Amino acid sequence: MKAKVSWFDGMSFVGETESGHAIVMDGAPDAGGRNLGPRPMETVLVGTGGCTAFDVVLILKRSRQDVTACHVELDAERAETDPKVFTRIHMHFVVRGRNLKPSMVENAIKLSHQKYCSASIMLAKTATITHDYEIVEEGGAPPT
Repeated sequence: MKAKVSWFDGMSFVGETESGHAIVMDGAPDAGGRNLGPRPMETVLVGTGGCTAFDVVLILKRSRQDVTACHVELDAERAETDPKVFTRIHMHFVVRGRNLKPSMVENAIKLSHQKYCSASIMLAKTATITHDYEIVEEGGAPPT
């Protein structure tokens, strides 16, 4: 995997991926940034959420679960001194579908965290990662 990150103004950077996509990142205004994009560590957190949500949906689909939506809310804490690594991350999964089996949802989340999600497995070297989930039956209230 390859990527390129280029500084273009103030404390703004453009990351370009091998797959042909780009993301703008910027620093906080008190560090010279202009708030043009997420902070680099925010992209790490969002990427981790994307990695694990991808796994959960794929595992549920392969298990023939009728999953129609999934999102994960991440709440993280970082060390107060440099390097300001993540020290705690809680993931709350909201999985929507028809007749989803709680045991299958729990298993998909565990498999992601223990075997498949490279990002969360890597971050678990410095952070305590916890999770919980809720299942929303299709036709019920939409997840928030």
